[in-house]
Amino acid sequence: MADQKRTGFRGGVDWEDLRVFLALGRHGSLSAAARALTVNHATISRRIQALEDSLGEKLVDRRPDGYVLTAAGRRALSAASDMESAAQALAREGGDEGAVRGLVRVNAPPALSQGFLIDRMARLAVLHPGLDLDLATDLRAVSLDRHKADIAVRLTRPKDGDFIVKPLGTMGFGFYGTPAVCEATEAGADPVFVGFDEESADMPDALWLAQRFPRARVAFRANNHMSQAIAARTGAGLAVLPHYIGRQVPGLRACALEPVRDPREMWLLIRGQDRKDRAIRTVADHLQQVFEEEKALFLP
Repeated sequence: MADQKRTGFRGGVDWEDLRVFLALGRHGSLSAAARALTVNHATISRRIQALEDSLGEKLVDRRPDGYVLTAAGRRALSAASDMESAAQALAREGGDEGAVRGLVRVNAPPALSQGFLIDRMARLAVLHPGLDLDLATDLRAVSLDRHKADIAVRLTRPKDGDFIVKPLGTMGFGFYGTPAVCEATEAGADPVFVGFDEESADMPDALWLAQRFPRARVAFRANNHMSQAIAARTGAGLAVLPHYIGRQVPGLRACALEPVRDPREMWLLIRGQDRKDRAIRTVADHLQQVFEEEKALFLP
């Protein structure tokens, strides 16, 4: 009863209303929620209004620039997410007791996804035919709290939140370029770089390069390390790359240039409430295993 009073939930709430509200809360706009659910704007508005009527609380502020959750809306989103997780867990555990089933969504930086995780995660879908995997390669982290992902791989350890956090190892960096570019730089030529684009200028790796080489020319810009490695392979300049990329892209070699970017720690996160979810645990355990087996690829 205490939880029911705190969230405002009453009897007779329509799950379809909750499903629409979850989409609006996660995607942040009417249009994005409508696209995700393949319904029109009017349906979203009608469902949200019906849910507010059922709960007896205002869940969203309707503003000219979009919808913003109220305090009651944030509590309701958390409660609805828990309900969804419980339903998904029941579905995953159903059927063949020996099979791992269900959808698990993983979020990781794009270069780490493209250069390391895709191949190694896809093997799980072969090992477990009932397991569906969704790997999101957003440059900026998506929310575990809002259930946009079930597992996250991060280069920054969270300071708060109900998360289980596991270390995945250390990611080292170096300068990589074609042999010709490296030889010219090592002989004393001013370095020319491949770096991050303007939209990513506030990312840690972009800030590091701007601070250490403020006067250097950046001849080509892209928003992730894999794209930068491809550009560096043409001879456009040096790229500051994680070793796991620089060592795997044909045509690149390590270049002796100082200073070198400090290593970064890698972390795996799941929500505390998902610690017993079999499908999520299976994927998380697999990720920890592959990072451990191939840790030398990341180190200097």
